[in-house]
Amino acid sequence: MTATPSTTHLVLIPSYNPGAQVLETVRTARALWSPVWVVVDGSTDGTGEQLRAMADSDDGLRVIILPENRGKGAAVLEGITQAAALGFTHALTMDSDGQHPAALIPEFMADSKAVPAAMILGKPVFGPEAPALRVNGRKVSNGWANLETLWMGIGDSLYGFRVYPIAPLMKIMRGNRFMRRFDFDPEAVVRLCWAGVWPINRDAPVRYLSAAEGGVSHFNYLRDNTLLTWMHTRLLLGFLLRLPLLILRRLFA
Repeated sequence: MTATPSTTHLVLIPSYNPGAQVLETVRTARALWSPVWVVVDGSTDGTGEQLRAMADSDDGLRVIILPENRGKGAAVLEGITQAAALGFTHALTMDSDGQHPAALIPEFMADSKAVPAAMILGKPVFGPEAPALRVNGRKVSNGWANLETLWMGIGDSLYGFRVYPIAPLMKIMRGNRFMRRFDFDPEAVVRLCWAGVWPINRDAPVRYLSAAEGGVSHFNYLRDNTLLTWMHTRLLLGFLLRLPLLILRRLFA
């Protein structure tokens, strides 16, 4: 495992009923980085207890257990709030279900350390197993996100493998009652662009594991797309209010 824990950058994994795959995700992340924090978001599948048992014998692993399911964004906010209190400045977020490429953690962290004011965004490289509906459907959200930021360069608005500067993200989330569930990733990246945090995109493979491979998905097409539609409606209104400032920023960037 990593010999020298970072005092500025941590891996933050929000987790809700991911099944046994989360244990492998955490092991792989820990082999490449320290510290790794997992926020168990009210899971009822026993993985919280299993992760705590792992943490008992690993000083580089911390497990935060929330008593009820609050949503991905809320879990991230809990994690970065505790991380900021300990002096951490950046968090690499990744899913617990094995979709994200843990092997790229050191590379993304190095990019963040080289340009700490930026956010490092994973741009998904899909395999042949990726559902066409998911691959094509995200193009709509990406189109809206780029319009809402005047094409500041968001490679993918939905892919959650990314490094955030903690301070501006906390400020945005504390001033906004939204961004607490599936809408977290796209709204965070748009609002950070509005706040002047520039994106740097890096290709990153994404895996869609079958049920036989331990894959678990909580995506609900109707519910989550309704949430995204409402989110982009809010963001479009915010974009129109900020349009003069965004135009000036683009002209003089």
